Amino acid sequence: MLGAILYGVRARRLGPRLPRWRAACFAGGVLVIGFAVASPLDPVGEDGLFAAHMLQHVLIGDIAALLLVLGVTGPILRPALALSWVQRLRFLAHPLVALPLWTGNLLFWHVPALYESALESPPVHALEHLAFLTFGSLMWAAVIEPLPGPAWFGTGLKILYVGGVRAVETLLGNILWFSGTVLYPAYAATAPLWGATALEDQVNAGTVMMVEGGLVTLVAFVVLFFRMAKESEVRQALIEGGVDPAAARRAVRYGRGAALAERHGVAIGGAGGG
Repeated sequence: MLGAILYGVRARRLGPRLPRWRAACFAGGVLVIGFAVASPLDPVGEDGLFAAHMLQHVLIGDIAALLLVLGVTGPILRPALALSWVQRLRFLAHPLVALPLWTGNLLFWHVPALYESALESPPVHALEHLAFLTFGSLMWAAVIEPLPGPAWFGTGLKILYVGGVRAVETLLGNILWFSGTVLYPAYAATAPLWGATALEDQVNAGTVMMVEGGLVTLVAFVVLFFRMAKESEVRQALIEGGVDPAAARRAVRYGRGAALAERHGVAIGGAGGG
């Protein structure tokens, strides 16, 4: 993967300026993609079970995308950002753009005719996986903010945003659960070979989507709620210490609250920084 190679080269140049946990996240994302497309899961998903194919999709479009975005920082992206066309594409990570794009992509590829065309054509299947990874990464980039997002999109709204993402997945999962109709006939012949009817396999696919989404959402909510509480504490201490409110909000949002407090001689509880 060219992206992984370029990341490795840039990470080596940055050295200790790139936190190890971020590099580990990016490597984890690459490994998850490799497992999804180059392990026994791939042929089972293509030619056997809808549930296995769904597992591929959530691994690529949600887990791997999240890990890759967690591994990216502004300094990592700096060479790319020097390109004017990359700068012009930054708007795609805006929350009001990324969420509709992600939603449209998810629903688009689950239209039965399009889904089955991906099963029948390797190039279309590769495009489908690339689309899930791309739009999943944009969706998470709005939350993680490797580059600064809009000032109004604070942690509280990010919690609502993640809830919106899962509401879309819940809608699709419920369709798979309760439709009572086999939506993807390609699995009618293959699912019985694995001990399930096509309708049971479809329900299982909905379960995979809902369980994975529920677990990721739970973790995201816990992290964001704790972050919001800590941000509030540090921001208030900075403002009470005489720091300009706008400067305090920005510093806390991007994890620089502790450094700003130290510079202004403001005492904050714990080791917080946003």
